[in-house]
Order: sequence, then structure tokens, then C-alpha cells
Amino acid sequence: MNIICVDDEPLAVEYTLKQCMQLPEISQAQGFTDAREALDWLRDHTAELAILDINMPGIDGIAMAAQIKRLHPQTAILFLTAYKQYAFDAYAVHPTGYLLKPVSLEKLASEVRYARKEKQEVSPPHIRIKTFGNFDVYIDDQPISFKLAKSKEILAYLVDKQGSGVTRAEVFAAVWEDGFYDRGMQKQLDVYIRSLRESLREYGAEEILEMEKGTLRVRPEAFVCDAYQFFAGDSDTINAYRGEYMSAYSWASITESILSWKTNQTQIFNN
Repeated sequence: MNIICVDDEPLAVEYTLKQCMQLPEISQAQGFTDAREALDWLRDHTAELAILDINMPGIDGIAMAAQIKRLHPQTAILFLTAYKQYAFDAYAVHPTGYLLKPVSLEKLASEVRYARKEKQEVSPPHIRIKTFGNFDVYIDDQPISFKLAKSKEILAYLVDKQGSGVTRAEVFAAVWEDGFYDRGMQKQLDVYIRSLRESLREYGAEEILEMEKGTLRVRPEAFVCDAYQFFAGDSDTINAYRGEYMSAYSWASITESILSWKTNQTQIFNN
């Protein structure tokens, strides 16, 4: 396993990393004393297990765990803290384990083995699409790089349609807004669609896109998407929504309003 350890006390990070590297299940370990630095690192890397102190300045361990779960839903969370009173709040983000400091090597090993077993039993989705905040597509937790920004936006629009077929003219009207759909723009649109298909094929994700009889659609059964999980009523995903949906695209504002309304209704109901 590759893991990260985050604690605002440098000696605590050093101690935990030293213990971790004695465990045969752990192959790589990265330590941080600043939660923001750790989150920045996780935007370009993945970790199978995050060992987090709870009581940290700025971003505490519980808030950090929620952000990690949005970036990498399959990352297991293990809390280490000296304060028993945080235990109830900690379980709101569904950690794999919770240990009080100072933790023995034996107890740490037990929690790491449990996290590894749990991860092996739940296979991560091969293709994951993130719509909360910015739009991104991940293959085995690694982001796809699209050659053309408009190609990525076309895919985002199709994801927003949740599997409904749309014509090229409808795609153009949404993505180009006030543009005029003449012969030249039809050819330009075909270039973007072709580039989109090539990017998906390059990453082995071509099965998420379907083109038939002049219409385009995504196949929702071929990937996991946070917005789809939200609309399906998944409580963890609903709680993870922070009011931003495909932030870069103006046409996404309608769905963003629906998500926000449903979030407010859920909060009213729960209160």
C-alpha cells in the first residue's frame, strides 16, 4: 500500500512514518505537516490510506478527510488523535479506523491490515467522472488529459444530460451559446467530437460514449459519477456537495440550481 500521514507535529509525522515502514503491507509513505500541502499533493497523486491527525490548525483532520474523499473516494481514512471527544465527529466521514495516541505498532498494524482487506474487497470504479466543482474524468483514479478544451466540454454536456441522446445542433447550441451553426461550424464540431473520441480511446474509455443515427450520448452504466449518485439519493454524495457543479460551464447552472435546491430540501427535512 502507498499511504500518506498528516500531522501538524513534525515529530508525530516522523514517528508514524517510522512505524508504518515496519509494516510489510506498506510500500510507500509520504508525510506532511500541513493539510493544504497534502491536499495539493493528492491532486496529482493517489494514496490507498490516509493517516490523519484530527486536531490541526487551518484544516482539521475531519474536514481534510471529507476533501480527500471527494478527490479519491477509494482512499481509506485512519484517524490518530489524543482526544477521545472527536470520535463521534470523526465517524461522520466513515473512516476505516480511529486510534488514540500514542498508538502501538501492533494496533497500527491491525488497522492497516483491516484497511487493506476492505480495499481488496471493494474494487474501485475503472472510470469515474467528477462534476462537483470542476469537471474531470478519471481512469483508475488518474485524470484524463483532453487535447482540446471544447472536446472536454462536449463530454461534460453529455454527462449533464445523464444518458439522453442529443443532436450535434443541440451540443453546438449549448457549448457555443450565441454561435451560428453553419456548414463551417458543423465541420469544426466534427473535429472536436473526433478529438474527444480519440482521447477516450487513448485511455481505454471509449465505451462511455455512444454515437448513433446523428445523436450522441454517454452510457451511465459504464462509469461512476458523483452527480448521478447524488440524484440516486446517496447520502455521502449529497453531504459532499458544496454548491458548485461543473463550475467552468455556464450552461451547467440549471443543474447546479437543482442540486442546490435538493440539498436545501434535504437539510430542512433532516432538521
